[in-house]
Amino acid sequence: MCTNWWLLGSPASSSTSKQTVFDPRTHSSASHAHGSLRKDIYEQALMNGSHPVVKRSIPNAPKNSSPLAGVPANMAESFVMLSDSVILRTPQPIVGESMQNGGLATTPSGITPEDSLSHKMQTSRRLFDVLSARSDIDYPICMECTELLVEGLQKRLGEATKSRDGYQQFLKKLQAEIPTDAEAAKVEEDLEKVRQEKDAALLELEDLEREKAQIEAEIAEAEEESKRLEAEEEEFWQERNLFSQQLEEFQNERDSINLRFDHDTKQLDKLHRTNVYNDTFCIGHDGFFGTINGLRLGKLPSQPVEWAEINAAWGQTLLLLHTVADKLGFVFENYKLKPMGSTSKIEKMEPRQMDTTSSRIGAALGAVSRSDVRVQTLELFSSGTIPMGHLFAHRKFDGAMVAFLDCIKQLGEFVARADPTAVLPYTIVKDKIGDVSIRLTFNQDEPWTRACKYTLTCAKFLLAYASNQGLARRLQQQQQQQQQSQTR
Repeated sequence: MCTNWWLLGSPASSSTSKQTVFDPRTHSSASHAHGSLRKDIYEQALMNGSHPVVKRSIPNAPKNSSPLAGVPANMAESFVMLSDSVILRTPQPIVGESMQNGGLATTPSGITPEDSLSHKMQTSRRLFDVLSARSDIDYPICMECTELLVEGLQKRLGEATKSRDGYQQFLKKLQAEIPTDAEAAKVEEDLEKVRQEKDAALLELEDLEREKAQIEAEIAEAEEESKRLEAEEEEFWQERNLFSQQLEEFQNERDSINLRFDHDTKQLDKLHRTNVYNDTFCIGHDGFFGTINGLRLGKLPSQPVEWAEINAAWGQTLLLLHTVADKLGFVFENYKLKPMGSTSKIEKMEPRQMDTTSSRIGAALGAVSRSDVRVQTLELFSSGTIPMGHLFAHRKFDGAMVAFLDCIKQLGEFVARADPTAVLPYTIVKDKIGDVSIRLTFNQDEPWTRACKYTLTCAKFLLAYASNQGLARRLQQQQQQQQQSQTR
């Protein structure tokens, strides 16, 4: 907590124990010699003073405390009652020759008023008043407040030092960027070189302008010659147009006949080359899947395919095989195809065997009975759902796909007998095509999808063979017709 200094007055001239009252304003005339100097110092302090760094509030003194513990409202009205024993005697100034000569007055002991305790205290009081007026802190201050004030000033000093260092670095950078004499000479040399190049370019430009003028004159002469030739050309074209008009009348009729003949020939050739089977059954692939008419045949864990699409693809494939067999006049052995879209079926015909007892009786009697034919319907479609506890839910579907492979094998052998070079792309052995099984039970999606793709490849091969046979037959018929027309 900061406390104010109470200024003590100079002792009175009396040596008795009588208490005296000291007023600091009575000594203002004693320091008149240096008053102007101190005033200048105070005014300079007022002008250079900054805003307060630390704001401290001093609480009011308690009511029961002594008057010395409080803070006076006006420092000029502060005084202390002292006894004569504690008051220093102030020597009376002696006016002598020194005062007459403009010197300072001195006491009999040789002490000037400026060196007296009251003068120093008055000076300190005024200095503290100036400081207190320029700050929120009443001076003098304690050590704790002094440390806070010094700490704040040190922070400001550090910030000012950083700013100074930044300005110094920026100044050094600017000084470093100032070009040297050598650099200035180099720039001047480059500038001179550019000027020389500019002069050379101007000379070259003048030469080009002269050449341009010469070329423009030649162009003008060429334009005159061109006008003359255009006039001759116009006369020539007038004569030619008269001839062309007569020739065109004869050519129009010929061109009309030729156009009709070409159109009819192209249309006939297009009809001859039209392959209805390729348009009806478009077989391709979509990544790992084989497709027929845009329907994917197969499924993968990463790319699931709905069973409705798979069933429709099998229906299209069965229709293709039925159409090719009918085109080639082939009848399947023990099988009858029933293309019915997404619910297509294959009928498998097997001989119905008699039971063991009947066969023994017939053998004993020597009678040979002919077994009846049993028809088994194989469904070439599946719902895709596997009931709980039914591991063989796709048994009928697997049987239909194996029967389909057998039909492709029979038709492939028929084609190979007619043309030994026409062999199926993949070998079919029972339920396997190539090296994978067509069965779905106890099989993974990827091998089954690959087997379906191989099946479509073999079906496309048979379709191409049937198309070529039909084209060859038509060409043969055309040749026969041409020969007959020539003989007539």
